[in-house]
Amino acid sequence: MTFPNGFDSILLIAFGGPTPGCCTKYDACPGEAHCFVEGIVGTSASQADRLREVANHYTALGGFSPFNGLTFKQARALETTLKNGGIDIPVYAGFRHWTPYIREVISAMGEKKHRRILGIIMAPHQSKVSWDWYQQTVREAIDAIDAQLTISYLDPWYTNPGYIQAITNEIKVACQHLSKDGFDNASLIFTAHAVPQSVAKTSPYIQQFAETARVAATLIGKKDHNLAYQSQAENAKFPWTQPDINDLIREKKQAGVSGVIVSPIGFLCDHVEVLYDLDIEARTTAEECGMRFIRAKTVGDHPEFISMLAALVRERCIKV
Repeated sequence: MTFPNGFDSILLIAFGGPTPGCCTKYDACPGEAHCFVEGIVGTSASQADRLREVANHYTALGGFSPFNGLTFKQARALETTLKNGGIDIPVYAGFRHWTPYIREVISAMGEKKHRRILGIIMAPHQSKVSWDWYQQTVREAIDAIDAQLTISYLDPWYTNPGYIQAITNEIKVACQHLSKDGFDNASLIFTAHAVPQSVAKTSPYIQQFAETARVAATLIGKKDHNLAYQSQAENAKFPWTQPDINDLIREKKQAGVSGVIVSPIGFLCDHVEVLYDLDIEARTTAEECGMRFIRAKTVGDHPEFISMLAALVRERCIKV
């Protein structure tokens, strides 16, 4: 099916995570998590400690990541929502760092005679290591096949009401057992993935993250909120965005705060960097400080978030 402007398919473009199934890179399989992390940090001896550290995060949670499955769930939800609204268009998902790789999915889309793709980058805030690299990977994949494929992308949606509503709904669900005083007295902390400061200076990443947080905090009725970063490489040789979530929790303890509400708005599903870096590491930090720790879910396939994506797609598909 095609539309007035020619779109015949949608591609969700995401980071990816290790799933069961040996990649056969080594004769003796070191584990999918090892190969996944190695594909990100490289094989340099200087990265050996970092590789081992991050791979162990996956091992602690069973050796794999729910990332891909959750992204497929988002794709199915979007396809169903669009179809129910009169737009019957296939929705695919491809990943930069694990199979099905973006190049594999785009090759399959070419074989199915798709010619004009609407891409959705599954990262709410723009930086070189998110949007730019994803788009480069897509360009390389299209250039590698003999097909007249083209792709256009949805514009950023970091303050779209549907995204913000999904964020605040999840915060409310996480805090439903708190009294009004308990909610008012807890510090609301929004998190995003740490990036090198050199990357942050050349992109709108920090500003977009801050704006998402500001709008969400206003909607939920929190006068004050904080920004923090997570998942930074330890012992990095260059500065990364600050403050780290664990450092901020300790600062809150020193300031006399008894609890924190953490909302990971820089992530779109509860994958390992959320499940380990927040639910294990940050929670442990809070418990060591004698503080209450509440973590809101990411937006995932929340109906408000999926409806927002569907509305943006509908607008692009029917616009001539």
